[in-house]
Amino acid sequence: MPSVNGENETRPVGVKAAKAATSKGKRSLVDEGKNLQQVLVLKQEVNKTKLLDSLLSRTEPLTELEVALKDKLITEMLSM
Repeated sequence: MPSVNGENETRPVGVKAAKAATSKGKRSLVDEGKNLQQVLVLKQEVNKTKLLDSLLSRTEPLTELEVALKDKLITEMLSM
């Protein structure tokens, strides 16, 4: 930034860091997308595990639909 007497002033401390973070962020969008996809897959697996756990821990008899879901979840987890 030019000063009043024509000399260049140094930038504030955060300006260079902000510019670096912006350009870095643009380059890593693909990586962030891959990381997000991995997180979503892991969340799905956790949700399936919780669902299976709740089905297995029930004391009352399961409906036909619940039995089919339990069998499907068990099959999926064993094939991993």
